[in-house]
Amino acid sequence: MRPGTRATRVSLQGRISAIVRLENGRQISGKLYQLSVTGGLLEIAMYLDERTKVGLAVPIGGNVLRPDAEMLFPMWGAQGFLQPFRFTRLWAQERQMLEAEIVELLRQSVARSTAGLRPRPRPFYLESF
Repeated sequence: MRPGTRATRVSLQGRISAIVRLENGRQISGKLYQLSVTGGLLEIAMYLDERTKVGLAVPIGGNVLRPDAEMLFPMWGAQGFLQPFRFTRLWAQERQMLEAEIVELLRQSVARSTAGLRPRPRPFYLESF
């Protein structure tokens, strides 16, 4: 058996807000810290029980994705709880938009990290011995 490959993740570090819609109609706001086509990681003020079914509203590009998700085991975070989740319903069109946004965010991340790199200066002649 071959091990499955993990979905590509992008680190958002709380730059994108998301709304969690509970089954009773209540809404909780949070910030996305990681995102992939299979799920992500939210920072929220109060944790939700593992296996809680929710709806999400996530602004991606110029659109708002509204997938269904299942919450996974929460962890303590710096300013609340880090709550991982996995998508349970993501339409094909939403998945395509999400994949395109992840690719773009990764491209921007690489561009930022390589922008600060400078060529290494040539070593002095004596250092070559």
